Amino acid sequence: MNVLKNFEAAFIVTLGLVFAADYALQAPVQDQLAAQEMQVVVVSAKRLTEEQKKQMLINENKTTLATDVSTSTKI
Repeated sequence: MNVLKNFEAAFIVTLGLVFAADYALQAPVQDQLAAQEMQVVVVSAKRLTEEQKKQMLINENKTTLATDVSTSTKI
């Protein structure tokens, strides 16, 4: 009869032990796999000057406007 009264507590303790053991056994393996699969990208480029930035924005705006006009004429 005492087992039935404490069954819920025993079940929760058992689940806690199972999850703790699972975490303890799985965590290092996942860290090693993540470290092996990580890709590194190296970008080597010069920064744009203020004049180059302005010119790039002007060209981008022209392209956007041209695209908008060509799409609106098709509608």
